[in-house]
Amino acid sequence: MSLSHELTLCGLPAVQARFARDPGSIKRLFFDEPTSRKLGAICKALAAAKKVYRCVPPAELEKIGGTLHHGGVVCIAHAPLLAAPTPKQVAAWAAKREPLLVLDRIGNAHNLGAIARSAAFFGVTNIVIPFHPSAALPGEAAHRVAEGGLEHITVWRVPTLPTFLAGLAGAGYEILGAAAHGGAPLPRSSTAKPLALVLGNEEHGLAPEVAKACTRLVSLAGSGKVESLNVSVAAAVLLHALLAK
Repeated sequence: MSLSHELTLCGLPAVQARFARDPGSIKRLFFDEPTSRKLGAICKALAAAKKVYRCVPPAELEKIGGTLHHGGVVCIAHAPLLAAPTPKQVAAWAAKREPLLVLDRIGNAHNLGAIARSAAFFGVTNIVIPFHPSAALPGEAAHRVAEGGLEHITVWRVPTLPTFLAGLAGAGYEILGAAAHGGAPLPRSSTAKPLALVLGNEEHGLAPEVAKACTRLVSLAGSGKVESLNVSVAAAVLLHALLAK
């Protein structure tokens, strides 16, 4: 997603989740005939707001959504620009012991969406990504894969992760960097400190300067038959181990 003010959302779960969270942000809605039966409340709200909504042929829906995987419905919604959290916001998170997820150059938008879905499932409400050309942004593909999960999460964008992680440590966070090999086992009991989990790039893992900024590195033990898990799967396993009650 470019830093624009519009976002294309495809698929019924993503569109319904956006409507439930922020109905006023939906600008235009397009759908095929079978899906129209499931959109009555949304269409009624758009009609009251005098906004565009209409049933269109599949070929046009594909063109509007920019994908074959539109799931029968596409909406154009307002997309706020991604901002960096202030030190005051970080301090408030720490005071509430809110867990954070930090993504170091996750490059695949589908992985971003899958991670966001797991994060929402386990109650994580903030994800931080770097201002880096290889870092995926929460656009159409990420929202579609997240199946509504991104509507429960605020995505923040910071200039550099090492500087941000230093600020987290200063605010009292325990920063766990996920390493494919060589990290310590996961902690057996919850720490008194708020937790930030840092996940690295799909191919290269954590950047050295990011790994150095973590308070410790952790690794998942496997059978050794394959080198590592997909980063979105690793995220779900780690979040469950660290946050599930």
